[in-house]
Amino acid sequence: MITPKEAADTLANAQELYSRAEVEQTLDRLANEISDKLSGEDPIVLCVLNGALIPTGHLLTRLDFPLRQDYVHATRYRGEMSGADLEWIGQPSTSLKEEVVLVIDDILDEGITLAAIVKACHEAGASAVYSAVLVEKVHDRSNGYKADFVGLEVEDRYVFGFGMDYKGYLRNVPAILAVTEN
Repeated sequence: MITPKEAADTLANAQELYSRAEVEQTLDRLANEISDKLSGEDPIVLCVLNGALIPTGHLLTRLDFPLRQDYVHATRYRGEMSGADLEWIGQPSTSLKEEVVLVIDDILDEGITLAAIVKACHEAGASAVYSAVLVEKVHDRSNGYKADFVGLEVEDRYVFGFGMDYKGYLRNVPAILAVTEN
């Protein structure tokens, strides 16, 4: 864990990749794409905690059809800059049997976490599972998993803001920024 001063220094030196306005426009586009696909499906929307809390909240207010909302909490990072084994912290409280599910996550990096969550939804009996991410990182380390709905692409850098953290801090930054190397 870092100190608040270290987080503030990281923020002060970060490079903005996408402004708040660009993120908002992206959320509008994602909402339209999701609505086109799922508006008649009565989906259960699963927010992947903690990172997807902010993007999910902003996205849900843009969806103008009936849906139910729950969460799943699985992580590989635990406040660090790189991941390890997947840790399940919380499962949905809603039965997914014969349900259409939309899983929303903050970032698709290597695809390990999101692929495992989608697989778990299928194993829980979901009739269909879709995934949406605010950000997809572009690199060659992917496990091959592709989200159904993708907001923005970023290069292979450590990014934070709009739900994504830097060592436990800066999820509340209303833009997407990249850590600069010193």
